[in-house]
Amino acid sequence: MKISFIQPSRNNLKYLKWSYDSIRKNQGNHEVEICIADDFSNDGTWEWCQEMLEKDPNFKAIRNEGPTRVGHTILYDRLINEVATKEIGIIFHADMYLCPGALDSIESYIKPKTIVSLTRIEPPLHPEGPEKILMNFGIEPEDFPEESFLGWFTEKRRQVKGKITRIVFAPWAFYISDFQEIGGHDKLFAPQSKEDSDIFNRFLLNGVDFVQTWEGMVYHMTCRGSRYNPNLTTVGKESVEWLEQNERSSRNFIRKWGHFVKHDAFMLPIVPPKYNVGIVIHKANLELIRTLEPWCDKLYIEDEMQVLFAYYYDQENKNTQYDLNKRIFDLTYIQPDTDILVEIHKDTFNQQDFFIIQQLSEILQSQGEKGIFEIGNLTVKIDQLNQFQNNLIKL
Repeated sequence: MKISFIQPSRNNLKYLKWSYDSIRKNQGNHEVEICIADDFSNDGTWEWCQEMLEKDPNFKAIRNEGPTRVGHTILYDRLINEVATKEIGIIFHADMYLCPGALDSIESYIKPKTIVSLTRIEPPLHPEGPEKILMNFGIEPEDFPEESFLGWFTEKRRQVKGKITRIVFAPWAFYISDFQEIGGHDKLFAPQSKEDSDIFNRFLLNGVDFVQTWEGMVYHMTCRGSRYNPNLTTVGKESVEWLEQNERSSRNFIRKWGHFVKHDAFMLPIVPPKYNVGIVIHKANLELIRTLEPWCDKLYIEDEMQVLFAYYYDQENKNTQYDLNKRIFDLTYIQPDTDILVEIHKDTFNQQDFFIIQQLSEILQSQGEKGIFEIGNLTVKIDQLNQFQNNLIKL
């Protein structure tokens, strides 16, 4: 198998070296091209890349010269579209150790319109889940007990021989033609966060199947690239940068899909219908505008409340590519393309009503017909139940 590893990196050189060594040790008889993107690092990453370009003919690298980061949402696609030369790619994080036999397992299942994920072995930094194996072999390369890990891994791999589940999660291998068919990652989520959930939704809607092989594994130190990178934050704490960007991306994901990220227990995407929804707020305040704007296609408020929108626009416009001027209107002029209208009143709107808004796609799907109905303190008017999720597949 010929495969290109896709690895953006920012200020995590020691992890990148550790990951690189694991790939070269355990690639087997496969032809492996390692493609690195240095995102304006200042820890010697680019200098190391230049050394590797001289030493390794199957090593390729590009650099964002700054003065600010662009993020892996952009750099994944640059590496795939401009650098990689193999027909199969794999999204691989710098804090991942490739286990022996992993590429053999990918080769067993990879084909067009199928994405193959490797099983992650992780220290118990996040909650247990059925899609991964929790086992602590350290969170820093210098503490990784490779010999004892490989002994444990050999027995574990024997126990899960032939096991597969339906899942998609990094590291994931794919045909580059399938990636390019839908236009790659959406820049809406740059520099990072929720870009993977978005593209997985789009793959699913475009007829791509997902396979997780349990014989193919990686050891994943978990979030050392950004979220818990010790070069960017206090050890053991999420970086402020990551938290702020995650909030921005979460709100943009809701604007795009009409709901928050949904998946089953094995992380397989669930994509409810996307409807054209308008929300009317009677006696709006700034808090309600900020809370509800992402959850609809158009928000309607009284004309005298437009000063609140101006204030909200100044706060939020920098956080999204959506034109907020085309999302908030005077409630006396309901736009003709608003298929579904939800009316709320500031004085009665409560947390349970907000929960209903968050589940509105599924509620509308189950309702299944035009008409007016009351739910909680909300009045919902359905003129049309047109679905638009397939319009989101290709960029």
